[in-house]
Amino acid sequence: MEQPQYFQDFMPGNVCFGCGRDNHFGLQISSYWEGEEAVCIWNSEEKYQGWKGILNGGIIATLVDCHTMGAAAAASYRAEGRVLGSEPEYRYATGTLEVKYLKPTPNDKPIELRARVTEIKGRKTVLECDVFADGVKTAVAHAVAIRVYDGSQPDKGPFSG
Repeated sequence: MEQPQYFQDFMPGNVCFGCGRDNHFGLQISSYWEGEEAVCIWNSEEKYQGWKGILNGGIIATLVDCHTMGAAAAASYRAEGRVLGSEPEYRYATGTLEVKYLKPTPNDKPIELRARVTEIKGRKTVLECDVFADGVKTAVAHAVAIRVYDGSQPDKGPFSG
């Protein structure tokens, strides 16, 4: 099987706790396309527990947040018929994130996130994301991603809106 192209490999200088390749203390998630879904498989560590054996809810929210923002960026490239890493570079930030926790998420099983883009309109991308552990859905999320950086407009900083 061919190695997937991870969205985060095309985000130079990213120091984000959840998805930054340049943050060696972070979660280091890796997201990729599987058909129309953005997929992330992540393995936890004991230090990310909320209760013994249960993944902390804030870590789940961070995983969803970073996975959906990466998916929003990758979806914008895809919608424009461009490959990841091509110019202009885009970066997204969270406009809204709603996570509904359905049941406890075990901390000793791989966590699988599956996100789908439901709308792209201008700088805004809307996504739905499901969280699974051992094939069981443990959380669902709704995210709105806002493009905060467009490399074709270099006079504007990444947070100028």
